[in-house]
Amino acid sequence: MEVIKTAIDGVVIIEPRVFKDARGYFFESFSEREFFDKVRPIRFVQDNESMSSYGVMRGLHFQRPPFTQSKLVRCVKGAVLDVAVDIRKGSPTYGQHVAVELTEDNHRQFFVPRGFAHGFSVLSETAVFQYKCDNFYAPQADGGISIMDDSLGIDWKIPTDKAILSEKDMLHECLKDFDSPFDINVDLYG
Repeated sequence: MEVIKTAIDGVVIIEPRVFKDARGYFFESFSEREFFDKVRPIRFVQDNESMSSYGVMRGLHFQRPPFTQSKLVRCVKGAVLDVAVDIRKGSPTYGQHVAVELTEDNHRQFFVPRGFAHGFSVLSETAVFQYKCDNFYAPQADGGISIMDDSLGIDWKIPTDKAILSEKDMLHECLKDFDSPFDINVDLYG
């Protein structure tokens, strides 16, 4: 696998080695040994999957301490724009984001460490999205910032009139009104 560093330390894009022939393709979607060696030691404890239709926007979510999560995400059907926003107080990249298109064809994965809000928009007719988490989901620790916050400068590649958000996601506050539970010293990897 190739690890592509981004403009924000700790947030990386992973491109697996894909072996193709007349029968189809094969690749390792996760190797603990290679991930430890090239990214960071981590222990994933939960795998999740969602299916969404075009225009669905989910996020920008995070789990409050002590239930924070790192995520390794990928799109196995369709295409999504996936985004991580730095919400660590005192970070030189606070409020900045990294966006990457994840598709069933490019097989890319995106690693989002703790201290970041995460979200995605569905660019294809439907998308199946999978992610590994290094901590169990705790509903009482749910947090979020508005996915529609223009100050973040994110081009979600979805016209506003086509965006479909959950009621919960429509209630998240903008970054300027947000009191982050994370600071620059958060352990990005748990």
